[in-house]
Amino acid sequence: MVREDADVETSSDDYARRFAGSAGRWFLERQSSATGELLAGFQPGMRVLDVGGGHAQLLPLTVARGFDVTVLGSDPSCAGRLAPWLDAGRCRFASGDLSELPFDSRSFDLVLSFRLLPHLHDWRRVAGELCRVARRSVVVDYPSTRSVNVLAGRLFGLKRRIEENTRPFALFAPGEIAEAFSASGFRVAAARPQFFFPMALHRLHGSALGARALEAAPRLLGLTRRLGSPVIVRADRV
Repeated sequence: MVREDADVETSSDDYARRFAGSAGRWFLERQSSATGELLAGFQPGMRVLDVGGGHAQLLPLTVARGFDVTVLGSDPSCAGRLAPWLDAGRCRFASGDLSELPFDSRSFDLVLSFRLLPHLHDWRRVAGELCRVARRSVVVDYPSTRSVNVLAGRLFGLKRRIEENTRPFALFAPGEIAEAFSASGFRVAAARPQFFFPMALHRLHGSALGARALEAAPRLLGLTRRLGSPVIVRADRV
């Protein structure tokens, strides 16, 4: 079995630079807002596991909600960007095999995993592990085939020239995601597509104001809801 360590890159300072500038901050604001909507029913004190969360993109939200947060990384180096929260005792870090999570079944109320599924060798196995350790719900994000991302392969060279440190990623059909969760006894209960246009296009102009302007029309027309990506989904235990 191939070791899953895609989160080593997403936990790095180099990866974090992809979200520098006003456009990058706006990406994270949109992600936090959409995720927050899906977590509306979760109360302070609930146990939360953030798998592959060394990028620290979700910590401002989960810590502010008063959750009892553990971040799991595939390697101890994935803790680097978590230092402000770890030093303040606001979260914990553990390292372990992403394909065989080092926790008992149903030991967390909620399991999160962002920026991970598209880069895994065996995403279904990891998705099954997310479900195994979740008592109530799992929230993940994924790039959808039902979006302009379907052209990602053809435009990868251009995307690399814009972003410089990008890497290939898998696309998922909504049905694939629903099927994987269903196999573990979960049902997709809600979804939040984030952007109609590719994130690389917004990085090209680098302006949050420009990104908002570009995204306004498709959002008002309902195109983002139907064809947006990445998609954040919450699956609940049946």
